[in-house]
Amino acid sequence: MPTPFAICRDGEPVPESLGGAVAAIGNFDGVHRGHRHLLQLALNSGRPAAAVTFEPHPRTFFQPDRPLFRLTPEAVKLAIFARLGLTGAFVRRFDGALAALTAEDFVNLLARELQLSGVVIGHDFHFGRGREGNPERMAKLCRERGLDCLVAPAVVEGTQPVSSSAIRAALEAGDVAAAGRLLGYRWFVRSEVRHGDKRGRVLGYPTANMALGSDCRLRHGIYAVRASAGGRIVDGVASFGRRPTFDNGAPLLEVHLFDFAGDLYGQVLDVEFVGWIRGEERFDGIEALIARMDLDSIEAKRMLAEDQVVSMIA
Repeated sequence: MPTPFAICRDGEPVPESLGGAVAAIGNFDGVHRGHRHLLQLALNSGRPAAAVTFEPHPRTFFQPDRPLFRLTPEAVKLAIFARLGLTGAFVRRFDGALAALTAEDFVNLLARELQLSGVVIGHDFHFGRGREGNPERMAKLCRERGLDCLVAPAVVEGTQPVSSSAIRAALEAGDVAAAGRLLGYRWFVRSEVRHGDKRGRVLGYPTANMALGSDCRLRHGIYAVRASAGGRIVDGVASFGRRPTFDNGAPLLEVHLFDFAGDLYGQVLDVEFVGWIRGEERFDGIEALIARMDLDSIEAKRMLAEDQVVSMIA
C-alpha cells in the first residue's frame, strides 16, 4: 500500500515518512512548469521528496490591502503535490515571526526543525528578513549545516520565464489555453455546488452553480470545461460572470455538464478550463439567449474533442 501524503504544519512533529527529505522551497502558486522542475529534482534525489510552502501567500501578509488572485488555494496546491508523487509537504505559517527570521535562522529551521537532508530552490529565490538571502547564500549556509542544495535554472516560454504572474495575466484575459501551456496542465478550480435560482432548468441548460471567491479575476465569459462529477470526468460548457441578461449579480460559475443527470448540491467539484468561447453578453430575450447557448455548446464540444493538454483532475 502506498504511503499516504503527509502534511506537517507548525508545531507538529516531522512524520516518519518525511525524515531526511529533500524539499523544494517556494510559494508554488499554480504549481506551474517552473515549480514542477524544482519538485522533479526533489523527486529524483532518491530520498523522500517534499515541498516547503507558505500560507497565507507572503504577498497577502505584506500587502493585505491588495487581494491576490490565487491560482491554487492551499487545498488545491496540496492535492497537486500529492498527484505529482511527493511524499508530503511542510506548510509553514507566514506571519511576522517567520518574516523576521534571518537567513541563518531560516536555514536552521530547515535543517533542525524540518530535519531536511537537502533543498531545491529557484535561480531567483530570496529568503530571510528583508529578503537578505539569495541562492549563493543558501548554498553556503546549507554546506555549513550538511545539507545538499540544488539551484534550478528558470523554465522559459519563448523568451520569458514561466511565472505565476504571467498565468494570472492570461486568465484575466480569458486565455485559458495560454495559461494551460504555462502551467503544463489545465487550470482548474475547486468549489462546492450551491443552490441557485434554477433558471438553467427552464432554459434547458441545468447548471451546477459555484462561487469562486472575491479574489478570482478570471475574465467573465463562456468556456469549454470538464468537471469531476459523480465519480467521473464530464465534459461541459460554463459561464463565469454576472448574468447581465437577468440580474447582473455577484460573479458566479455556472457549469452545464453534457450527458449528466444527478444531484450535485453540496458536492465539491473540480472544474478545469479548456477553451475560451466568447465574452459575457446581454441578450434581448430568452430565445436569443438559448440560440446562443446552443452554439456555445457546439463550440465547447469541438474544443473538448481536440484538447490534448494534461489534466490534474482526471
